[in-house]
Amino acid sequence: MDKQLVAMLVCPLCQGKLKLDNDANELLCTFDGLAYPINDGVPVMLDGEARKMSEEEKLEKAQASQAAKTSTDSE
Repeated sequence: MDKQLVAMLVCPLCQGKLKLDNDANELLCTFDGLAYPINDGVPVMLDGEARKMSEEEKLEKAQASQAAKTSTDSE
């Protein structure tokens, strides 16, 4: 999925930033704990279609995102 498109998209519930999970083909909102599917390259931004992430998964994804941000900031 195009990184510029991901940068423009926000969570429909909280208007927060979304993180792209290429492995799962989902857009993640760690604040609301929702994973929005990407079907055939098109993000499905409906809360009824979103998967609820477990607490452990939310924490893991948030920490991974922070670690990636920290490593790019130090370069």
